[in-house]
Amino acid sequence: MPSITAEAFLADKAYDAKQRVIQKLEKQNIIPVIPSKSNAKEPRQYDKHLYKARHLVENFFQKLKQYRAIATRYDKTARNFLGAIYLASSIILLT
Repeated sequence: MPSITAEAFLADKAYDAKQRVIQKLEKQNIIPVIPSKSNAKEPRQYDKHLYKARHLVENFFQKLKQYRAIATRYDKTARNFLGAIYLASSIILLT
């Protein structure tokens, strides 16, 4: 994680590890947007609006993976693969 340059780090509850993740991010002046696990003794505050945006992006990638050609990387060239992603993204956004 030393190579990360960002204002905030958005992740799910699996990254709620104080020593391994959160303290390292705070040393680099990166805001961790990671909710605490449900059994945490001291729940940590996080920006719920940013976390909601992470969830929307994750859901979009899940919808994108429903297209077989994209999930299996059917196209051999990067140009054709990117074109398939554009096409599938357009279909997802229109529906």
